[in-house]
Amino acid sequence: MATRVAQPHGVAASQCTWHDTSGERPLDAIDISGDVALIAITLLTLNILLGLLMSTKYNPMRRWPHRHINTLKLHNWTGYLALAASAIHPSIILLSSTVHFHVVDILYPVNAPKQPWINTLGALALYVLIFTVVTSYFRFEIGRKWWKPMHYATYAMFVLYSIHAVLTDPTLKDAPLDPLDAEKVYVELCILIVVVATTLRVRWAMRQPPPRHHRPKPPRHVRRRAKVVTE
Repeated sequence: MATRVAQPHGVAASQCTWHDTSGERPLDAIDISGDVALIAITLLTLNILLGLLMSTKYNPMRRWPHRHINTLKLHNWTGYLALAASAIHPSIILLSSTVHFHVVDILYPVNAPKQPWINTLGALALYVLIFTVVTSYFRFEIGRKWWKPMHYATYAMFVLYSIHAVLTDPTLKDAPLDPLDAEKVYVELCILIVVVATTLRVRWAMRQPPPRHHRPKPPRHVRRRAKVVTE
């Protein structure tokens, strides 16, 4: 359990810390940022899985769980919540007392004090997520013809945030990568689930018959002329 420790007068609000009552160590904003990142990855995983399921025209009434579930609404809201969590995740770092990030280091991490190129991948993933959510919100105004290829940016976002999540040091101490760390294992499991689901989705698409192309009807005056000739 974490409790906030009061700071002496004159200490900046960004220097406040939270202490773990178990006696292990102070809980810094970096730790909270890492927890929010795990929430964001969970929501992104659910969002992508729902999107893949919807693309197969899955009907929850006809198949399991045999109930009416608004999958489109779930897909949209997991996207909105994932965007919120992904934006909060780096913003919390500004409150850290151990590393000194500025707003520009969050928005443009190329010259960030810690892990600049890994954080740049995370920033790019966030910007692609913003693009995907905004274009999806206005998909009817954009039109399906243009919106659908825009939505494929989701796959680029997945690659970017996967590399960022696996290679980053959540403590921002430039520690070596530990793929067997509990948090890393969870991230790797989420990534694996999406990769497997995407592979199954591609295999499903390859088994489907080619779409039927309906020949357009000729104009009415042409049909009339053809009818007269046959008579």
